[in-house]
Amino acid sequence: MLELLFAARWSPYLAGAGIGLLVCLAFLLSNRPIGCSTAFLKARGMLGGLVSPERVESMEYYQRFAPTVDWQFMIVPGAIIGGFIASLLSGTFGLELVPTFWADRFGESVVLRWAVGLAGGILLGFGSRWAGGCTSGHGISGNLQLSLASMLAAAGFFIGGILVSLAIFGIPDGRGVWGLV
Repeated sequence: MLELLFAARWSPYLAGAGIGLLVCLAFLLSNRPIGCSTAFLKARGMLGGLVSPERVESMEYYQRFAPTVDWQFMIVPGAIIGGFIASLLSGTFGLELVPTFWADRFGESVVLRWAVGLAGGILLGFGSRWAGGCTSGHGISGNLQLSLASMLAAAGFFIGGILVSLAIFGIPDGRGVWGLV
């Protein structure tokens, strides 16, 4: 069992069962779902509180979701730190400014890669707030609660991701969909 910690890839069934246990524990111990998009807004509230605490306190959103460090906030650094530790243990850690998969398709421009990453992150944040949650909030916690809205949101995440991936990277024969690439 300990060798699993050193594996480059885990069984999706085992990982899914672990996430399922995590969600059940979250509901049991805090009566709250897991999700990470709120953590980014809490971070924004904490940073804004350093500059203008009265403005942050007056915002309706931060009256509902206090900009504090709690277990839901810690999911984001926990995922980053956990991924780092897992890559070290499995021997797959490596630093890349431009991943090979990206460079083969779009070139080795660090500025382009990071600009697209930043734009994607902004759109992801906007979309998760617009949808009322992120892929973990809707796709995992919401589906666990049999929420129709979460099921539709998760379906939209997958459909959108597949269409954008096809449009950017094309289909296996190398042609881009809709002639975008």
